[in-house]
Amino acid sequence: MSGHSTYQPKSSFGKWFDARLPVYRLFHDSFVSYPVPRNLNNWYTFGGILAVMLISQIITGIVLAMHYTPDAALAFQSVQLIRRDVTYGGLMQSWHAVGASFFFIAVYIHMFRGMYYGSYKAPREVLWILGVVILLLMMATAFMGYVLPWGQMSYWGAQVITNFFSVIPLVGDSVREYLLGGYSVGNATLTRFFSLHYLLPFMILGVVILHVWALHVTGQTNPTGVEVKSEQDVVPFTPYATVKDALALVIFFAVMAYFVFYLPDYLGHADNYIEADPQVTPAHIVPEWYLLPFYAILRAVDFNIGIPFTDIVIIDSKLGGILAMVGSIAILFFLPWLDTSDVRSGRYRPTFKIFFWLFAINCVFLGYLGSRPAEGIWIPLTKAWTFFYFAHFLLVLPLLGWLEKPLPRPASITDAVLGARKDSSGASQLEGAAAAPETKG
Repeated sequence: MSGHSTYQPKSSFGKWFDARLPVYRLFHDSFVSYPVPRNLNNWYTFGGILAVMLISQIITGIVLAMHYTPDAALAFQSVQLIRRDVTYGGLMQSWHAVGASFFFIAVYIHMFRGMYYGSYKAPREVLWILGVVILLLMMATAFMGYVLPWGQMSYWGAQVITNFFSVIPLVGDSVREYLLGGYSVGNATLTRFFSLHYLLPFMILGVVILHVWALHVTGQTNPTGVEVKSEQDVVPFTPYATVKDALALVIFFAVMAYFVFYLPDYLGHADNYIEADPQVTPAHIVPEWYLLPFYAILRAVDFNIGIPFTDIVIIDSKLGGILAMVGSIAILFFLPWLDTSDVRSGRYRPTFKIFFWLFAINCVFLGYLGSRPAEGIWIPLTKAWTFFYFAHFLLVLPLLGWLEKPLPRPASITDAVLGARKDSSGASQLEGAAAAPETKG
């Protein structure tokens, strides 16, 4: 529903420039006159929030890189100097660190909204896949950024994560040594991670541009899951969507600002404010909170897989855990084909709605389990909730497409909006009629 361009240059210079490089026309058609469904709710504002957050992280990252020293002997102190001696350095460092956490909060909400409203279904499979690629790049960027302060958790987290590469058959040890720049985590590792942490956000920006491009080709979904059928179903992006996005952005940044100014270290780990010491291992090595669900899935596989009744091991526990962790993300690429239902929106799928919220609770609880030590009751709980994670994609979604009976869907977006208004108006009239006798009494 992008339609023909409505941009008309008014000045002579505007007409001349537009005929040679129609940059403003592109901006106007993409963010001003671009038609969006008229029934978008507040959950659809997180795409815009993520775009602003990405730019914010890139800008603050560039400023911090001007003062940071990627040297194992100086890195920890350089971060402290940035916070205490550089003008507005504390603000920049806190904004960048807290911003990473809020970036993941926004992206997880954005993805769960897409899963609930079926934004991954045809013809938007590529749009969804690009979103998963962005998630992977974000996780890699965040992990490498977590290493840069060169605290205890930074150092030992890098030690644990880089060991994963050694399980890759044939080339694992070589890949790990190249990534580390040697045989152990050290100065060369820090230099490599700093370079990649600086580079990856620009790769994310490139994939985001493709993501937005794919969105404009297929058009935006909406809470009803019904495709746009007429001009009555849409409104211009500006001012309708931009005003809503701007309000959501102000609220989001207000909450984030509270953490930046009053709780800048609340979302970090206390051990990471101790300088890295290769001779002292932390009692409990954990990643940042936004990676904890995947860390829990990694630890859920603590057994070898082999041929029954023999001593032959095909997949040991270490490789099995890594395959499970990688699989928990890789399975998202196949979500458009694992969900066999023809109904897009969860609003009209009563059984799916129950399983969706159970899945959301499961992901949050996996994050909690990832923060617990691998002992006692936490071990069987982690295995059970990891099983449910994969069962949701491999069993629940395929079976629901065949067994679930969906609710009736509206014929169009306009019918859904007008029907909701009519129902609301009717309910108000009934409430007024019911209250009238009491007033007379």
